[in-house]
Formats: sequence, structure tokens, C-alpha cells
Amino acid sequence: MKKNLFRIVLSLFSGVFIISCDSILNKKIIQPNIIIIYTDDLGYGDVSAYKKGTLNTPNIDKLANEGIRFNNGYSSSATCSPSRYALLTGIYPWRNPRAKIITGGSLIIDTTEMTIPKILKTQGYRTGIVGKWHLGLGSGKINYNTNISPGPNQIGFDYSHIMADTQDRVPCVYIENGDVINLDQNDPIKVNFFHEKENNDYGLPTGLKNPELTTMKWHHGHNGSIINGIPRIGYMKGGEKARWSDIDMADHFLKKAQDYIKENKENPFFLYYTLQQPHVPRTPHPRFEGKSGMGPRGDAIIEADWCIGELYKTLKSEGILDNTLIIFSSDNGPVLNDGYYDDAVEKLGEHTPSGGLRGGKYSLFEAGTKVPFITYWKEKIKPGVSNKIISQIDLFNSISSIVGAEYRSKDGIDFSNLIINNQGKGRKELILEASTRTAYRNGDWVMIPPYNGPAIAPNVKIELGNSTDFKLYNLKEDPYQKTNLSKKEPEKLNEMISSFVKIRGESF
Repeated sequence: MKKNLFRIVLSLFSGVFIISCDSILNKKIIQPNIIIIYTDDLGYGDVSAYKKGTLNTPNIDKLANEGIRFNNGYSSSATCSPSRYALLTGIYPWRNPRAKIITGGSLIIDTTEMTIPKILKTQGYRTGIVGKWHLGLGSGKINYNTNISPGPNQIGFDYSHIMADTQDRVPCVYIENGDVINLDQNDPIKVNFFHEKENNDYGLPTGLKNPELTTMKWHHGHNGSIINGIPRIGYMKGGEKARWSDIDMADHFLKKAQDYIKENKENPFFLYYTLQQPHVPRTPHPRFEGKSGMGPRGDAIIEADWCIGELYKTLKSEGILDNTLIIFSSDNGPVLNDGYYDDAVEKLGEHTPSGGLRGGKYSLFEAGTKVPFITYWKEKIKPGVSNKIISQIDLFNSISSIVGAEYRSKDGIDFSNLIINNQGKGRKELILEASTRTAYRNGDWVMIPPYNGPAIAPNVKIELGNSTDFKLYNLKEDPYQKTNLSKKEPEKLNEMISSFVKIRGESF
């Protein structure tokens, strides 16, 4: 009898221990304000706390050095829209055929889907997004002259102040809660894109027809309407009073984020602060020009770091820093020439945006999705470093647990204890994605299936991971993926393929 009782007690204890390894649901916790700071195309080596490059990012470093720096943190995709979809929903982007890079398209998050902001609203949070959106708007051809819906406000955000897609795409206007800011109805906005049937430049100057009118020269893809001297993707007419100032964009979004914090500090709030840097076109304010010695890309990163420092100061001055969880990361890996001649390649010097990892944005190799990943909560999170595997797709479940909610996504894992206490096992396996192509990580091993297509993207000069053969790497022994072990380790390869297919299916 005593032996059986001991087994029951041991079993119960083991169950609690398993939960507590990864989750903090069993611990009483004050609901913190939550801020996700999401940069755009920032590489693993672009944050100096990772000690892989030569740029100096003191404000991001402060979060890393006083919080938890994850050395194996991953975005959900090697491109922006899919990563943003997965972060907010906790669902792998390859499960949604519409979760691809957006250019003027419809909202790719179904309004019936559960999202992080929706979870937080159930717990009494105010929710806001400031910055880049790039998850689509509306449900058809977008009319920018009326209230645009559905959008961020229909998938859980109480407040939104965004640009629709990216800084290099039209329309070059800010949208607040579905309405274009400062729009003159007598000067309506018209927009269309290269891939659409209309393909109409409205008889206005373009980068292709009028390169002499540009202040930034296009390299590929960016030869549409010229706005503020910069040729964009797509064509835009009208909306003159509503157009943004590129060099003031960082200051603009920072001010909106600071205002949101001040207006909502009396209650728990969630802020999704999505910086545009260092995505192209890189247009740092003149006060940051030349600060990095690496041209506009480096200067834009210095500017982004300053913005993060100013946001930190706001939290401190408003007296809420001690009760604010900050999660910092990037949507995908780095790219240098992504459409404009801006000296990103020529002035790189000794800096390594990828931290020496193979590939970059668009790539199935490590640099495509292995990104800076930092959690900070003053005096609640102890300074530390984690080598555990964690993905942005896990933030859905983890944040739900942190605030005491019970929502769980299909693909995410609750790593709240890892995020807060640096305790727990981390992920065993993870699907990596790049432009609908997928790869598989399990422990120290990564397997990349064969895919058709160029080995190197011709315009951006980044290795994509395409080849006619399976590739297999041991990241513990070979973090830079120099040696393909698929021929030497056939049993391991077959094991990886089998595990991959169980999640991904056979139509990968």
C-alpha cells in the first residue's frame, strides 16, 4: 500500500514537474505590459551583444545583457509576411497558402483566427500595433479613400497606426484604425502593382522612365512611381498631403509608440512595435547619416537602436518599466542589396550581418531564420544566455500562459518558463520556411530537402538552399553548414526525413 501510494505521489510530482519545466501557468504572476519589438531584415550578427559583427547597438545590448539572449532563436520564415503571420497566430505559415510575401493583397489572417492580441484582450489588455503591417488589408481591391477593413483592428488590435506593406511599396501613406491619415478627398489615392492586369503608371514619372528624377537608384524590382525621389514597387497617384516623409519615418513611429504607452499605462497593454529598419529603402534621418561608417544600412540600424533606447526611456519615465516584458527579434535574416544601390555591399567592411551563418533573407540555410531573440523584464528576468531552441511561433502559447490564459495554437509550444526564468528544455524540432520551401531542424541536426530553382538568388546574391540532393548538417559540429553529411549519414538522413514528413506531409 505504501509502495503504491509512493508511486502515485511520485507520478503526480512528475506531472507537475513536466508542466513547470516549460510553463509558468502553475505560478501566480502579475500581468505585465507586453511589448514585442520587431525589426525588419536584421541579421544575427547585426546586434553587437551577439559578438558576431562590428556594429554597435548599445540599447539592444542593454536588453540582451540584462535579460535573456537566445542563441538559437528562430523566426518562422526567411521572409516577412509569413513570419508575421506565424508570430501572431502560432501557426506555421506553410499551412496557410495565402501566407506569402504581400504586395497590395488582402488580409491573410482570417478574422475568426485566434491571435496574440485577441488572447490579451480576453485578459483585459489594451492592444496596439505601430509600424509595419505587411499582412494584407481588406478582402479584395483596396480602396484607400474609405475606411479599410478588415485589417489589424479586426484581428485583435484596439489601435493601429501602420504602413500597409513596406517602405518600398506604394501607397506611401500612414493608416490609423483603417483610415489614411491626412487624406484630402479631393485628391483620391489610386494604386496598382506590376503584377496586376491594370499595370498603369498613370502617366506619372517612374524609376524606369525617369531615372534622372530619382535620388536613390534602383537595382531590381523598384522602378515604379517615384515618391520623395525614391522609385517604389507599384504605381501611386494622388494622396499628396497624406504621403509620408521617409527620413522622418523612424521618429514618426517612435512618437506614436510613445504616445500609445502614455495613454494606456494605467491598464495592462500590449504593443506590437514593428520597426521598418533596416529594410529597403534605407532612409535614416540626417542626424544618423555616417554614424556607422557602413552607409545607409548601418546607419538605419544605429537609428533603430536609438529608437529602442528612447522607448525604454519612456517606459522608465512613465514608471512602468518594472512591469513590462519586452521581447525583441527580427522577422527574418539579413540582405544587403535588396533592390537599390545604397552602398550596403561596398561599405560593409568587416561587419558580418549574418554572423557568419550561411545564407540570409530568402534562404533555407541558417541565416534565413536564425535571428536575434531577446527577452527582458527588469528585475523579473535574470541576466542570462540560453542555447535552447525557440521559435517566434512559440510566442502565442507562451504569452497566453504568462497572462493566465489557456489558448494554445497547433504548432506553438509554451516556453513561458524559458522566456521568463531561463528554465526548461526548449524545442526538440522545428520546421523552417523560405518562400514556401521548408526544411527541418531536430536537435543539432538540420535537413534541407531537394528543391528546384537557382542555388543563388541572382539579384540579392544569397544562397537559397536549392539543389537536386538532400542536405544534412550537424550544427553543433558545423554551425556554418559547410559539410553536407547526407551521404555519410544515410540512417540519420532517413530518420530526419521520416520525422519531417510526419509534420509537413509528403507534398513538401
